[in-house]
Amino acid sequence: MGTVILGIESSCDDTSAAVVRDRLLLSNVIAGQDVHQKYGGVVPELASRAHQQNIVPVVDQALKEAGISRNEIDAVAFTRGPGLLGSLLVGTSFAKGFTAALGIPMIEVNHLQAHILVHFIQSGASDAVSPRFPFLCLLVSGGHTQLVLVRDYDVMEIMGRTIDDAAGEAFDKCAKLLDLPYPGGPHVDRLAREGDALRFTFSKPRLDGFDYSFSGLKTSFLYFLRDHLKEDPEFVEKNRADLAASLQHTIIDILLNKLRKAMRKSGINQVALAGGVSANSGLRATLAKEAEKRGWDLFIPPISFTTDNAAMIAITGYYRYLKGEFSRDDIGPLARMYF
Repeated sequence: MGTVILGIESSCDDTSAAVVRDRLLLSNVIAGQDVHQKYGGVVPELASRAHQQNIVPVVDQALKEAGISRNEIDAVAFTRGPGLLGSLLVGTSFAKGFTAALGIPMIEVNHLQAHILVHFIQSGASDAVSPRFPFLCLLVSGGHTQLVLVRDYDVMEIMGRTIDDAAGEAFDKCAKLLDLPYPGGPHVDRLAREGDALRFTFSKPRLDGFDYSFSGLKTSFLYFLRDHLKEDPEFVEKNRADLAASLQHTIIDILLNKLRKAMRKSGINQVALAGGVSANSGLRATLAKEAEKRGWDLFIPPISFTTDNAAMIAITGYYRYLKGEFSRDDIGPLARMYF
């Protein structure tokens, strides 16, 4: 019959539940929260309230789509962190109640590790071969930007990380300066396809090692717009596509510059992409060209697995289940959680 894991994801503003049997994905249901759009960002209190409303129907739908009953579930994997504490609390509390009622174990999952292990899901959406250990993963999201050396399913070493803002945050906040809707990243991506990526130049960080920084880029972008708007109040309106393309080009260049160095340092020729920003078409295309040029084996997840989802929680829970790594029933969520 195989091992059946129910995954629960509630780290930010998406409520998600998924079911896997061994590595095979049976269902992956996600409920978003449109309420945050008018505020230009996620409001933590509103997010936690929405999770409370969504968690039961989302789980019910995931079980129905998977074609299994709750009595067939062997364990529940849930996101313990990192994320918004109130949001995490909803998922953690549900996992506690659900497992206590059925007398089955629960498994805590690190949200960032789960993004990486999405490459090991078997589903109709992903027929690609999984990476072999060890491999390097560029993990890029709204809250995190990391270069991770992955030695095994649960053995991961951070080679570099952002010292301030993440790449996804730079996308969203600069998009706001361009008067684009929230979340801004996808809108920048769309506009960038129509613009000239080399027309404008913005500041890039000068950091030794493999760490990232995007705060300077945001400041550079802000001052650039401020100065040009003084000369022409319609500057953004006239140049929005070129601004988006140049911004995206700069962010991708920063990401790949460190990745090249990390690949040379590690001596590994396998690289994987993960996280919400991995949906960016410019990043995917540029990384594909780079991999072909340098002979890297590249693994890019399907778009459906790039944003927060419970499928990645369930697959991570599956590997932890095989090792008997279960959580105590007094466990609590962690807003900050490290490897």
